[in-house]
Amino acid sequence: MTTSTEPAAPRAELSLTPTGTQSSEVLMLRRVIVAGLNIFLYLALAAWGWSILAVEGWSIVDILLFICFLFGTPWAVLGFWNAVIGLILLHGPRKAMQDVAPFASIADPAMPVTLKTAIFMTLRNEDPSRAFRRLRLVKETVDATGHGDKFAYFLLSDTNKDDVAAQEEELFATWKAEAGATAPLFYRRRTENTGFKAGNVKDFLNRWGSDYDLMLPLDADSLMDGETILRHVRIMEANPKLGILQSLVVGMPSQSLFARIFQFGMRQGMRSYTMGQAWWVGDCGPFWGHNALARIAPFRDHCELPVLPGPPPFGGHILSHDQVEATFMRRAGYEVRVMPEEGGSWEENPPTILEFMKRNTRWCQGNLQYFKLLDTKGLYPVSRFQLIWAILMFLGIPAWTLMLPLAALKPFDGESLAAFPVGSALALYIFFTIMNLMPKIAGLLDILLTPGGTKRYGGTGKFLFAGLSEIVFAWILGASDTFRTTVFIVGLIFGKSVVWGGQARDAHGVPWDVAISNLWPQTLFGFVVVGLMAATSIQFALWSLPLTLGFLVAIPFAVWSAEPALGAASVRSGLYAIPEEIDTPAIVAKLRAQEAGH
Repeated sequence: MTTSTEPAAPRAELSLTPTGTQSSEVLMLRRVIVAGLNIFLYLALAAWGWSILAVEGWSIVDILLFICFLFGTPWAVLGFWNAVIGLILLHGPRKAMQDVAPFASIADPAMPVTLKTAIFMTLRNEDPSRAFRRLRLVKETVDATGHGDKFAYFLLSDTNKDDVAAQEEELFATWKAEAGATAPLFYRRRTENTGFKAGNVKDFLNRWGSDYDLMLPLDADSLMDGETILRHVRIMEANPKLGILQSLVVGMPSQSLFARIFQFGMRQGMRSYTMGQAWWVGDCGPFWGHNALARIAPFRDHCELPVLPGPPPFGGHILSHDQVEATFMRRAGYEVRVMPEEGGSWEENPPTILEFMKRNTRWCQGNLQYFKLLDTKGLYPVSRFQLIWAILMFLGIPAWTLMLPLAALKPFDGESLAAFPVGSALALYIFFTIMNLMPKIAGLLDILLTPGGTKRYGGTGKFLFAGLSEIVFAWILGASDTFRTTVFIVGLIFGKSVVWGGQARDAHGVPWDVAISNLWPQTLFGFVVVGLMAATSIQFALWSLPLTLGFLVAIPFAVWSAEPALGAASVRSGLYAIPEEIDTPAIVAKLRAQEAGH
């Protein structure tokens, strides 16, 4: 036996992400694990679907059903694993935030603030009084931190309605007069909406970007607390290679029943889903376009959006800009991070299903434009995957919509009904439904497993009722929205494009005639599909109701979910309450008081 006196060779050091806070090898391992889990489950579901449809050979209906299943399944599979991973992280033995946001603890409250931040709100034909109230409250809470001298405030208007613009100018002049001539308040109105919101931001960067280090974009319905903003600024200050940083943006207390139920469901599923997603995307995170800090120099120099070749709807200026900017920021060598934590950052959700569908169609067109960006040079693989995933989010919708009439036609395709594996098909249907609901299930379990969690929502009884009824709400909403998106995508193929305009954000009713004129196609589609199913078997039609009921009741759902009296009743009873209603933050309470007085 021999021994050596030579020193051992040093171990190879792990490479780190740009901020130096996380191992690139660890992130790669996580991505391999998540990819493996998704591919395995996707192929298993595909094989299961194949085994069902292949009985007695392949008809045209079978082939179309299988193709639609392949297109519609990926989004649900990744959502399932993100939610499961997030739930494990939240309630496993390790500290979740150490795994997904290793830099979050660096924000020392005593750290001096040297970076200058521009906080701006983009407007286009919005209610000026609502927008100004929010931005003024943001400034008040930032000034209260004692670091107000490091911040400036901008109203960036693309309003093309003269009466709305006059109100903006009047409200700004009043604010400026109250604050004093030297106050860092600025208003700029563009006469042309070139480049949409991204063009508005580009104009700001060209005019004022060199004067500031960070920017905080806000939408007209955004609200952020000064302490939260300051904490995020300190994290950016401690991590010079952190390009974009955001935490969870949650819904505001609302008077609209539709918004209350929708944001209650979003609140549950968002934390576990985003936790699981952040665990593996790491430094290649998404960007939601508002309520987020961005480092100005790399954003200005590397995140300018290209004008896509060809005419709209797929060419021209990009509508959904934020995810593209995230991929460009990461390509420039800066991290894009999401901290899956609640607190201090809010937005308002659409008050009716009609406003909800209007917003989704704009996102749909913007995401489908990403097809022309997939060959962009230099993107990281995860960043490129994020663009593909954003496309698949909407491509899967017409696939699932088409599957319903195909399923109704399946008994008429000439194959023997006696040979059809009904038990296996029903088991796949139930399994897929549970898998698709996993983000909601994980969100509910997260709150139930958190000590005092249901208390934040008004108590266990109200929480469980709201959670279960919100699942039914989501099924009904999903039917109308998927049909509308499917029709819209068909329209895109023939050159139809959205028009960029303002959004209705206040609670309001939907008259019956308006609901009928907008939703009669969904209703007709539902009755045709369910009628075909019932012609084969009443049981078949009944089992389809989780997917088809929303079509049948689309019109009354639109009216009742927007009914002001029902919204007021849910507020009084505390149903679908979110934590900000049970323990209201000071800035939210002040905003509600101002709006009530207004």
